Amino acid sequence: MKSISRIITNQTVDLSDTDFSEGEIILIDKPSGPTSFQIVNKIRKIIDVKKVGHSGTLDPKASGLLIICTGRKTKVMDNFINLNKTYSGIIRLGLTSPSMDLETECSAVSLPEDIDEKKIFEVRDFFLGEIEQTPPMYSAVKINGKKLYNLARKGRTIERESRKIFIERFDINNIELPDIHFTITCSKGTFIRVIADDFGKKLNTAGILTELRRLRIGDYRVEDAFTINDFSKQFSVKFA
Repeated sequence: MKSISRIITNQTVDLSDTDFSEGEIILIDKPSGPTSFQIVNKIRKIIDVKKVGHSGTLDPKASGLLIICTGRKTKVMDNFINLNKTYSGIIRLGLTSPSMDLETECSAVSLPEDIDEKKIFEVRDFFLGEIEQTPPMYSAVKINGKKLYNLARKGRTIERESRKIFIERFDINNIELPDIHFTITCSKGTFIRVIADDFGKKLNTAGILTELRRLRIGDYRVEDAFTINDFSKQFSVKFA
């Protein structure tokens, strides 16, 4: 494992003498809206360093922890990519969409009258441990060199092979039908949108992901992350 000397968090008071071109690791709390790539670009402009990357994409509508690596520290990104991730979110039953979230147009599906807490927890149990999951068409997964979401936006669907993932923890925090509030800890490569879609199907209806926030990457916590605004203030750069 490559060496990780330190992590820059929201408790790091003075960044004025930090050599980002040499290499640093920064915890950033991504807001809902911009893409992960756009956040990387903003960090690149703030610190004026060309070599900047992140250790795991968040969908545009998702928020939460991004681990940003700069300079030579981009070589240790795999250390974070392979860590388990923890998310909180909301599955809304009775809706379906091509992207399995609110990014694309939703259609209503009727809710069976017999959905109750017992059935919801029985379905939850199905997802625990090692399971197979098929990547969604609306994703950055590449097949034959082409990103799936580019094909999906052209109305195309292609065959995808399922992959093994591992769900370490899946807590149902609150049930306010049609919404199910949850916290999940999972292996790399897990699509929470697919879990929402599959969850609805197993209840004989549909489900989409309406909210997602990444709370942890391994032991690194979003509570310790800079917002873009707070990070930019360290350099007197206004986030716009």
